[in-house]
Amino acid sequence: MQLTDAAIAVLKDQQQKAIQQKSLSDEQLELIYLNKWFKIWVPESLNGLGLDLVSGLSLLKELAYWDGGLAWTVTLCAGANLFVGFIDSEVGQDIFTSKQICFGGSGQIAGIAEREGKSYRLKGLWKYATGAPHLTHFTLNAYIQADGQQLLDQDGNPLVKSFFVAREFALIHYDWDTFGLEATASHSFSLDNIWVDDNQSFFIDASKSTRPELLYQYPFMPFAELTLLVNFMGMYDRFLDLIEKLFVLKSNQGKWEQKESKAAFRKLDEMQQDYTARENSILELATRSWENLKNKVDNTSLYERIAIESRDFVEIILFNVIKLYPHTGISGAAADNEINILFRNIFTASQHKLLQKNLS
Repeated sequence: MQLTDAAIAVLKDQQQKAIQQKSLSDEQLELIYLNKWFKIWVPESLNGLGLDLVSGLSLLKELAYWDGGLAWTVTLCAGANLFVGFIDSEVGQDIFTSKQICFGGSGQIAGIAEREGKSYRLKGLWKYATGAPHLTHFTLNAYIQADGQQLLDQDGNPLVKSFFVAREFALIHYDWDTFGLEATASHSFSLDNIWVDDNQSFFIDASKSTRPELLYQYPFMPFAELTLLVNFMGMYDRFLDLIEKLFVLKSNQGKWEQKESKAAFRKLDEMQQDYTARENSILELATRSWENLKNKVDNTSLYERIAIESRDFVEIILFNVIKLYPHTGISGAAADNEINILFRNIFTASQHKLLQKNLS
């Protein structure tokens, strides 16, 4: 366990408040800044935690076990702060030593960057910037144009670059109104002809990393798959634990104990064993891929397995939660019940496109 009892107490105490106000509370943010959770993937030399892949995944999973909304926010914002490894190193040095630095934004390619010499004019609307109210910088992807014409990359595809802009230049559209993950405050934002210098643009590509740390050589896609997956794992693990406690409580009710308990506990045990097996498998893949990266061993097959297993894992999590939820009774339908909160968070998180499986 990486979290202290005091930290867990704050997470449990503040979860409902954050849901009600639809953004992280001041107490949660203070805890995050104190423990540098937004800077999980920022080097220690820039006042970050500088965790390796496996240690970072473990921390995110534990956060998700106690509060899925906070963990999702930390995951997405820490993931955006990872971009310190790809932006201009001098700019990164200036920005990322700040205690409260928090990048965040959208993975969508939804705007236009008009090139003007070595600068750009940014215009567009981007959706789902997790943690929008407390971001210090917004990140975005945009199509590159020059003289109104779309530029192409070396493969003949539309040229796209990533950018970051200071919060003061972004207009936040307070449009996040979901039935789960309310505290993530994943609002849209827009830019209207905002001028940025070239050193505010970057490519998220290991070959274009601007820092020497190994983490920035790890491909972004399996990194994103793993960091999102551990959020599902943490929330699901907590869900199973609460269901087990509920079943134990219901066992004191003679009718349920006689008619349903044995089958219910048997099914729950199967799900718990399946969870443990899948958890061990995916974390072993993450560990091996990290060690291979250090030893310069080809990881192609492992990245492919991470992509497949992460999506399979999410699919089974959704299936099992649906199967168990009807057994929670009317208490499980109460909005302030933790089982209900977990149900809402898990299925809101499932709308993220990355770990969705094709319906075909």
